[in-house]
Amino acid sequence: MTQQIVIVGAGHAGFNVAEALRRQGYDGGITLIGDEPHPPYQRPPLSKAFLTGEYDLERLLIRPAQFYADQNITLRLGDPVAALDPQTATVTLAGGEVVGYDKLVLATGSRMRRLAIEGSALQGVCYLRTHDDARTLLEELERARSVAVIGGGFIGLEVAATARKMGRAVTVLEAADRLMARALPPRLSDFFAEYHSRQGVELCLSAQADRLEGDGGRVAAVLCGDRRIEADLVVIGIGVVPATELAEAAGLECENGITVDALARTSQPDIWAVGDCTSHDNGWAAARLRLESVQHAADQAKTAAAAMMGGTEPYGAVPWFWSDQYDLKLQIAGLTDQHGDEVVRGDPASGQFSAFYYTGDDLKAVYSVNRPGDHMATRRLLGLGRTLPRDVAADADADLKPFIR
Repeated sequence: MTQQIVIVGAGHAGFNVAEALRRQGYDGGITLIGDEPHPPYQRPPLSKAFLTGEYDLERLLIRPAQFYADQNITLRLGDPVAALDPQTATVTLAGGEVVGYDKLVLATGSRMRRLAIEGSALQGVCYLRTHDDARTLLEELERARSVAVIGGGFIGLEVAATARKMGRAVTVLEAADRLMARALPPRLSDFFAEYHSRQGVELCLSAQADRLEGDGGRVAAVLCGDRRIEADLVVIGIGVVPATELAEAAGLECENGITVDALARTSQPDIWAVGDCTSHDNGWAAARLRLESVQHAADQAKTAAAAMMGGTEPYGAVPWFWSDQYDLKLQIAGLTDQHGDEVVRGDPASGQFSAFYYTGDDLKAVYSVNRPGDHMATRRLLGLGRTLPRDVAADADADLKPFIR
């Protein structure tokens, strides 16, 4: 009988498993099951190009619908998996159908963390994770005059930048004392705070929203301490939580995500997991962690596909991330908790610079703003296990290519 691989989750991770299996020569059955009614699509443009009208759903699609027919990949969309039974090697869909598998991949991703305060169910309170979320947000933005963004992370600030470009009054409330504190060192946080302020965004740091005030069933204001911030649209971006319910109910080991090894295998035989829903021992961080990144999803998916076909190459891709805000492109390569040992290349005042972070003589991470050449070169450098002399890193005119060769 033909072997059947079932992939639960039709986002970036799930798509990349299916695509990598075919590219690597797997000719058995592949079934890709997604919660949403749409074929796999790109999520990063939802907070930017989709809201500005540059992208529609067709342009968001990772591959045209014909791709799945050509690759003999069965798409099951809009009927999510309700239960997983490792003993019988089956998944049960919400509609009641039972689907058997020989090997299973969980690519369930993550979901938005909800804000549990009074008024959070008012009309005009939005989250942004899916295409349908983005459509709702776009409709709300078109009628809004004032926007409050609760959460100063990547998503919140990308939405804030887009709303300002559309001419809306924007206030950002962030509970931490600086923007993007989980992802950026202080220098970069300060740079982006200054830039958003220059664009007319009002920033409220160390600010906790207490409740949302309504008017006729619609949101009208955010109450924060003794302050009332008028807003006829509130966008909440306070992080995500891994979608581990299926795995937990089936007895798979979970710790801040579905626990996987270096080959993306879970604690149950013949079950793999990839993407935002997983935690793994990451060599770059020297710790077990969960990465929320499109590139991580794609790279780990390729590792899982190879492992299902007998491969033994462990996952070890250089972590990298990006964010587009106004005319700024932030690109990050590597991971580090050591933000003090810093070398700056270029002039932050010009809006084009990179910040290099070292532990001893070892380069650990590079944060680049509008210097894509620095990002590409140092990403390759880190992938080769090499470092960069500090004097070279500090010289904005120095050629980095010889250190890659």
